Amino acid sequence: MTGNDVLKNLSEYNIWANQTMLDVFSSLPEVPANAARLFSHALNAQAIWIARITGTQSPVKVWQEHTLEELKKLHEYASYKIKELVYNADEAEFNRLIDYTNSQGNKYSTRVLDILTHAFNHATYHRAQVATDLRKNGHTPPNTDYVTYVRELMGQVY
Repeated sequence: MTGNDVLKNLSEYNIWANQTMLDVFSSLPEVPANAARLFSHALNAQAIWIARITGTQSPVKVWQEHTLEELKKLHEYASYKIKELVYNADEAEFNRLIDYTNSQGNKYSTRVLDILTHAFNHATYHRAQVATDLRKNGHTPPNTDYVTYVRELMGQVY
């Protein structure tokens, strides 16, 4: 398995995990405000990284909050676009340096490979925060662990 294969797996997992979270959100009478805020941030960050990689304007701000319907649309864009970037990248693209300014105004230069790896890790971190917030508010959060995703792919649902 190559590094690109790992990123492909992570891009597919990211789609599954984000959709799994949205499915739970859709089943609730009301999404807790902090859970919506954190999940908005996770998807916003993916859209922002996509914009940096593609040299385009981000459609969102870092902590912009979204309704459930807006989150669904942002997921359809960001989760699938980041997968497309992974699938279309070659070694040169993965090693290409992206110059950008972060939300605090600091300038950085980072390889596409590191940005993509960060984007998936960042989303996992915030999905865990969302799960904690859902539980705190009396809801059962989904299990979005990577191994759960792999087990579902292999038909080993528990």
